[in-house]
Amino acid sequence: MGALEMGITEEELQPLVNAWRNANPMITALWWDIDRAVKTTVREHIPTEVAGLKFTYESGFLFMRLPSDRRLAYVKPRMGINQFGSESVTYEGVGATKKWERLESYGPKFCENAIQAIARDILMYAMQTLRNCSIVAHVHDELIIEADRRMSLSAVCEQMGRTPPWAKGLLLRADGYECDFYKKD
Repeated sequence: MGALEMGITEEELQPLVNAWRNANPMITALWWDIDRAVKTTVREHIPTEVAGLKFTYESGFLFMRLPSDRRLAYVKPRMGINQFGSESVTYEGVGATKKWERLESYGPKFCENAIQAIARDILMYAMQTLRNCSIVAHVHDELIIEADRRMSLSAVCEQMGRTPPWAKGLLLRADGYECDFYKKD
């Protein structure tokens, strides 16, 4: 999370990692539940499910079906050995060299992929609820709308905070601000 760039040494890093993981046991449990599910699907080519994520192996692809029903695809998955000498899932993708290569992954990374994809799906749902607005851009989780000054900011926030039908029970809220040109809040 940028600790090394902030001047924290490698020796100081592991206790911080351990403290974070100990303070967030449900997140770390989710990581390893996802790790087991993905490995089972890749090894045995059988569907698995964890926390609303469904994993399938089809025609040389590992698919992760999100709560929105959208699927993420991992090309030619197989079991391999990671850089630490442990068993991991590998797949083909574009690496740091910007060329196709075999990439390794594990539960926390698959979890990160799922969370980022779900966040994207929530943003797309918000964009659809605001389809009558003039959305000119989006930056991460922000929408940039060009609007008449009479438009209600609170109405835009209310619409953007609506929970998608596929995410029942998820509590969302949106904040906004008005300005003459885009700037980070």
